[in-house]
Amino acid sequence: MKAVLYICHGTRVKEGARQAADFIKETMPLVDIPIQEICYLELSEPSIEEGLRACVEKGATDITAIPFLLLTAGHAKEDIPQELASAAEKFPDAVIRYGRPLGVNEQIIDVLIDRMKEAAPISPDAAVLLVGRGSSDPATKKDFSRIRSLFQEKTKLTDVYIGYMAACEPAFEDSLQEAASQHPKQLFIVPYILFTGVLTKTMDRAVKKLEMDGDVYLCRHLGYDPVISRLLAERVNEAAQSEPVCFPL
Repeated sequence: MKAVLYICHGTRVKEGARQAADFIKETMPLVDIPIQEICYLELSEPSIEEGLRACVEKGATDITAIPFLLLTAGHAKEDIPQELASAAEKFPDAVIRYGRPLGVNEQIIDVLIDRMKEAAPISPDAAVLLVGRGSSDPATKKDFSRIRSLFQEKTKLTDVYIGYMAACEPAFEDSLQEAASQHPKQLFIVPYILFTGVLTKTMDRAVKKLEMDGDVYLCRHLGYDPVISRLLAERVNEAAQSEPVCFPL
C-alpha cells in the first residue's frame, strides 16, 4: 500500500507547526494516495522516524517522502535525507521515494504579489525587501537571485532588495536599513517564508523599531494558498512515480 509522508521544517512557535499541518490537510484531497502523514525535521513533533512508523503501522509498503520546503538547500539535500536514512533502517521492508521541495516557481511569485496587495495598493515607485530564511548552501542565493528577477519582471518595480534571516548575507536588518535610507514613499517587507514562527516575529520587532518617513508594510508570510497547495500535490505525484531511494542519496 502506498503512503506519502510530508516533512515540514518545524518551529518553536506552535502556531507555525499548526499552520503547516493545516496547509497539508487542505492539500491531502488533491493526492490520490490512501495513507498520508505529517512530520517535522526538527523543533516540532512527530519526528521523521515517528512519521515513517505511522505510515508502516497503517500498512504502507511504499512511502513517498516530500520535503515541504520552499527551496532546495541544506535541509532538503542533507538533513532530511540523513534523518530518512537513519529512520529507514528500522523499516527495512518499506520502499522509500524522495521528492523535491517546491522550488523557484512563477506561481509562488504571484502569491508574493498578492500578499503585497493585501497590505496596500502598490505604487509604481514602491521599494520592496524580499526576506528569506537563509542558508549556508550557495544555491539559496542563486535561487533568490532568480526570485528577484521573476518578481521584477512581473511587478516592473526596480528597487527590490534581498535580506536573509540567518546563515548568509546580506542580513535582513542590514537590508532593511539600506532600503529605508533611500527614503521610499512605500516600503513593502515581503517574507518568502511559508509559515509564522520565530523569524516572522523577529521581522515584526525590527519593523516596529524602523524610523522612516514613508509608509512601511510588513506583509503576511506566504501561508496557505490554493496555488501553493496544487504545486505541493504536483510534487507528491511526481515523486510517487520516481525511482526508490538508495541511501545515502
